[in-house]
Amino acid sequence: MSIVDPALAKTGTLADQAYEALASSIISGELPPGMRMLEVELAERFGMSRGPLREAMRRLEERRLVERISQRGVRVVRLTGPKLRGIYQVRESLEGMACRLAAQNMTDTELAELRQMLEAHEAYVRDSDDYSQNRRDWDFHDRIARGSKNEMIVSLLCDDLYQLLKLYRNQHKSKPGRARRALQEHWRIFGALEDRDGELAEMLMRRHIGAALTVFEPDWACDEDEGTVPTDLVPGGLQART
Repeated sequence: MSIVDPALAKTGTLADQAYEALASSIISGELPPGMRMLEVELAERFGMSRGPLREAMRRLEERRLVERISQRGVRVVRLTGPKLRGIYQVRESLEGMACRLAAQNMTDTELAELRQMLEAHEAYVRDSDDYSQNRRDWDFHDRIARGSKNEMIVSLLCDDLYQLLKLYRNQHKSKPGRARRALQEHWRIFGALEDRDGELAEMLMRRHIGAALTVFEPDWACDEDEGTVPTDLVPGGLQART
């Protein structure tokens, strides 16, 4: 039986539907890191034909949500310490530039909507400490990226890096107190955007990403080895037959 979202099934090609279903399952953790992506099992599990599934797998590989390992096939990506460090370093540069451009290019209406968003976030953070796992944090970063009005930045951040970071965040709990600090940093970034100070906005965003790296990096120390081979999983969580 197909588990593709009925709303999605009304739009897009079969390959689009297959990609969205698989990407969502990877990011949510339903398809865990290291799992072998076997076409026969996936086609049966998701109710897809193998043609659209192959195209979806190609796109997942382009987005780095799966990786092809020599003699081991295609697997859901494992975000090791070195990979995550690289993601945060690239993110710091890209989001810094996005902020500089957004200070110039966001409309007054877009800035007003961003302020309203942060005010709503204030109420949420008072009662929860999962801001970094929650879509609220991503909405802030996503709006700034799109506010840059630079299509390349939007594609690299929103289509690529943010998907990998959502995958990571869904697998790890937020650090105590980080939600409040992150929101305070967001407000300072917003102030620079509102003042149309691109240089300050870029500096504050780079500091914000750097602070997140400092907080989360110690958790990666036990996962530094790129060569570590994960348990050989297939759809359904069973060990692969040898």
